[in-house]
Parts: sequence; structure tokens; C-alpha cells
Amino acid sequence: QVQLVESGGGLVQAGGSLRLSCVASGSRFTFNVMGWYRQAPGKQRELVARITNGGSTFYTDSVKGRFTISRDVAKNTVYLQMNSLKPEDTAVYYCSVRAGPNDYWGQGTQVTVSS
Repeated sequence: QVQLVESGGGLVQAGGSLRLSCVASGSRFTFNVMGWYRQAPGKQRELVARITNGGSTFYTDSVKGRFTISRDVAKNTVYLQMNSLKPEDTAVYYCSVRAGPNDYWGQGTQVTVSS
């Protein structure tokens, strides 16, 4: 059974930084795509960034130049380095991975940015 363990959320002042980590385990398939979504109160969940096992990346426009996604393929771990955080980045951040035909989700980690 696939398990995703997230860490690194918290409270930070605007302009600060946080680094999220997500360790995936339990799949007989390769984790082809790993990424981060977020959901703010009253809003739909949105894709923040994703990375393939070949290293191709995608970022939503609002985080380009501030966030960096990376992964350690050998450790099945994906990271999200978040710099220059803004209050509008406040949300629950979810790790998501694709293994074989299925998508899997972590439990979410809260990121709160104070102004």
C-alpha cells in the first residue's frame, strides 16, 4: 500500500522560507510524477508544482521564481523549497504521486504565512 509522509509545514512571516518534504513508499510501480498541490480555505485544490522522474518540472504561475521543486529518485522523496512566501500562499499543502495508473495523496501539511 502506497504511503506518503509529508513534513516541513509551519508558520512563517511574509518573505520567509519553508521546505516541504514528502517520502513515498509501498508501490511496485515507479513513482513517475511527484508533486505538490495546495488548498486554501474556501478555494479549490490547485497544482503548485510537479516533477517527473526525468526531471521535467511544472510550476503554477503564482509561484514561479519563488518555489523550487526537486526530487531524490533513489529515496522516493520530493521537496518543495518555498522562498519569498506571501500571505496568499497560506494553505494546506498536499503531496501527490503517480504510480502506475493511480494517483496517491498525502495527509496534508499546513503552511501559514503571516503578514
